Amino acid sequence: MTPEKILAALSNVQEPDLGKDIVTLNMVKDLEIEGNYVAFTVVLTTPACPMKDHIKNACINAVKLLVNKDATVNVRFDAQTTTKRKDARELLPKVKNIIAVVSGKGGVGKSTVAANFALALARGGASVGLMDADIYGPSVPIMFGVRGQRPMMMTGEDGKGAIVPLEKYGIKLMSIGLLVDEKNAVVWRGPMASSAIRQFVTEVFWDELDYLVIDMPPGTGDIHLTLMQTVPVTGVIVVTTPQDVALADAKKGIAMFGQAQLKVPVIGLVENMSYFTPAELPDHKYYIFGKDGGKRLAEEYDLPFLGQIPLVQSIREGGDTGVPIMATDDAITKKAFVEFAGNAARSIAMLNANMRADKVAEIVA
Repeated sequence: MTPEKILAALSNVQEPDLGKDIVTLNMVKDLEIEGNYVAFTVVLTTPACPMKDHIKNACINAVKLLVNKDATVNVRFDAQTTTKRKDARELLPKVKNIIAVVSGKGGVGKSTVAANFALALARGGASVGLMDADIYGPSVPIMFGVRGQRPMMMTGEDGKGAIVPLEKYGIKLMSIGLLVDEKNAVVWRGPMASSAIRQFVTEVFWDELDYLVIDMPPGTGDIHLTLMQTVPVTGVIVVTTPQDVALADAKKGIAMFGQAQLKVPVIGLVENMSYFTPAELPDHKYYIFGKDGGKRLAEEYDLPFLGQIPLVQSIREGGDTGVPIMATDDAITKKAFVEFAGNAARSIAMLNANMRADKVAEIVA
């Protein structure tokens, strides 16, 4: 076995999403050969890549079939999360991808989806932050069990003060609910809310992150415009339910981010509360809010459909008790969020790899 033969064999292994082989994409590193033993590292586009097993098996088969059937193949994995930020990185310089989770209306479970999405990405090995941008209805303190806790202050590299986000379950958290008394209503006009969002971006020490997930307020308004025009957002994930009322509002959200003054790509659409599955009947599905409405909407707008999240009691209980379902041992219910996060990570990687320069999210005043 020689390095040339091994690389020639691996050039037959395609990266499923990017459509090129892993050698051409320069994903093969640290090749070692000793007798019948060969080891190498495949550098993935994201730690949360759901195709690891597929790529691993393809690599082993390629070496055994094309080089040495008696070879012992050790495929290691590393990850270099892709990014295609074209700004000067003055804002959030160490954050590779900024993902806004949005919904056209309230009540579709957007915050639950955002929280568990962030946790699922972290479970895959990514460094993740979660910013609660829902100024008027912050839910992160409750969902993560950090009510009453206050973030610390530090002096940044530029000598200015910076807020240190809380950390829970392996991700960094920031919410207006951590800065004000939860018994007090936040009664702010649009400019004040927008100013608070800017502070969350410019005065919080997020440090190095593969993904910053932003839980946006429902609807389409000032905060959305402020954030999109302040932060170089990689793309948005739209949350809806199968119900026609929710789908009608989801269309408005999709239309908003397609407007010329925003230029923010839609990563995909996820359908929440897709079906009800009783704990005692885990194989049964009851389509309370309709069936496949989100999937049809994604097809109508030619958007990636990222997955379906069931309506399960344990998901609601996890959010209420401060232990999101992704932080529990409930493997069956977690599966839907893991698949959704994997599909989203793949979509983000494809967006970063294939996007034309004029389609990259940018700051537009």
